[in-house]
Amino acid sequence: MGQTALTHGLKRRDLLALSLVPLLSACGRDARPVADRLATRIADLPGGWVGADWQRGHRLRGAPPAWSSVTGTPRRAQVLVLGAGIAGLACARRLRLGGVDVALLDLEDRPGGNSRGHRIGAGPTLGDGLRCPLGAHYLPTPGPEAVEVQRLLEDLGLARLEHGHWVYEERWLCHSPQERLWWHDQWVDGLLPPAETPELLTQYRRFGELVERARHEVGFAMPSTHHAWSPAHQALDAMTFSAWLDGHELTAAPLRWYLDYCCRDDYGADATQVSAWAGLHYFGSRHGFMSGEEREAVLTWPQGNGWLSERLAAPLAEGFFGGRTVLRLREERHGVEVLAWNEQAQAPERWQADQVVMAAPLFIGARLPEQPPAALTEAARGMRYAPWLVANLLLDTPPLERLGAPLSWDNVAYGGEALGYVNANQQSLDPSRGPLVLTAYRALRESQRKDLLQDDWRAWTARVLADMAPLHPDLPERLQRVELMRYGHAMSIPHPGLRGSPALAALRDRAHGRLHFAHADLAGYSVFEEAFTQGEMVATRLMGHAGRAKAR
Repeated sequence: MGQTALTHGLKRRDLLALSLVPLLSACGRDARPVADRLATRIADLPGGWVGADWQRGHRLRGAPPAWSSVTGTPRRAQVLVLGAGIAGLACARRLRLGGVDVALLDLEDRPGGNSRGHRIGAGPTLGDGLRCPLGAHYLPTPGPEAVEVQRLLEDLGLARLEHGHWVYEERWLCHSPQERLWWHDQWVDGLLPPAETPELLTQYRRFGELVERARHEVGFAMPSTHHAWSPAHQALDAMTFSAWLDGHELTAAPLRWYLDYCCRDDYGADATQVSAWAGLHYFGSRHGFMSGEEREAVLTWPQGNGWLSERLAAPLAEGFFGGRTVLRLREERHGVEVLAWNEQAQAPERWQADQVVMAAPLFIGARLPEQPPAALTEAARGMRYAPWLVANLLLDTPPLERLGAPLSWDNVAYGGEALGYVNANQQSLDPSRGPLVLTAYRALRESQRKDLLQDDWRAWTARVLADMAPLHPDLPERLQRVELMRYGHAMSIPHPGLRGSPALAALRDRAHGRLHFAHADLAGYSVFEEAFTQGEMVATRLMGHAGRAKAR
């Protein structure tokens, strides 16, 4: 019997079980019984994909409607911001608070980009449902360079200055226990593998010393644009992080796994793909390399950084227009015209503005102008993006625990490809052992992008549960619902040569006619601090431009 006929002859449950066997076998489990249990549960499990249909973005691949086909009076704003991720929200918010007439367009129906929140399980039992993240789930307390972010936290009541020191709202500082690692069939505290041999401890200490030396001799800042780029940075940006580690004879498997995990967590790719600048920047710009019990102080919420994006969006309620896929823009003598597709009306619409802020990823931004700036074309050509999957799992009660450290905010298994899962209920003050949400993260290979878009949501659920089931034997029985968010181009990968690109610097440093650029892509990687600062800097530039125009 051929493979196609065999496949059609099997029930969905059997197909799921077959797909789970090799995944579970890799975990050293008696695979078939566990696979059967999981497949039975997944086959009847409610859930599915959330977020906008990915085909909205693919409208850019076709020819846009003719400008002349759009009838009626164009909608108008003084400044039009394209993209409602953190950079776009930061820019539009600052402009609105400064009295500028601003409109914000986004492909998604809700603002926030990779920092959106979600609710799962709405119904008679859980009311509006439990909050959970659809992307980024924490913000480290800012360092001295992140003045724009610090000002935001103060504005939102999350931080206050007392006797020369910043004090943060304890309600949203991550509660203990914060992190744990599945290591040798038990949970251990922290994410760094235990230094069980003198040789491994020596390598940990050596890497920590090299990070500290780089902090003093090269210099790192968060956001990175607040630190001058030097030949030393350029040299690190020219090689991979793995090559740099090899050159310093840092080869211990637990250390290399941990550094790969850190790179995949922040950059979506491992140490063989990101630059040495990016690998060292991860530690040098924040907390150094902490091999002891000290934890980085982070702010987190049930909906992750959706808490922040919701508050950034609040002043923009009347000026946000979701479900608009921007197709084309052209700069004219007295302004800019934008052609967008209204997803609800299924019709094109025209917008006019004095200035336009491109707050979308560069690979999208490069497709929009009829005459794109040379720097934009060159920068977009050099970008690579990591696909991501975020899965929210609703459980009726907390899962059974294995030996070792208790359920923590961040939970990671050593050696696996998955990035672990976050307990979205960590900040809850409710002591009951009721329903909760576990949010699992996977940074995928670029070659998996097509599978992410085309495979059934249950197939991806099976992959997620294959990672988690060995850690929690009763997970199939506890699971009530799964909702997944897919990002085909979740974040820029800071591969060698990207961060020092002159084209990125040209987009960051100045306007190009009436076009301004604000996105985390301009830093070469995607984190809140970089995106927010880019948005604030462009808003400041635009308000200065408006002030000079009034003076004339």
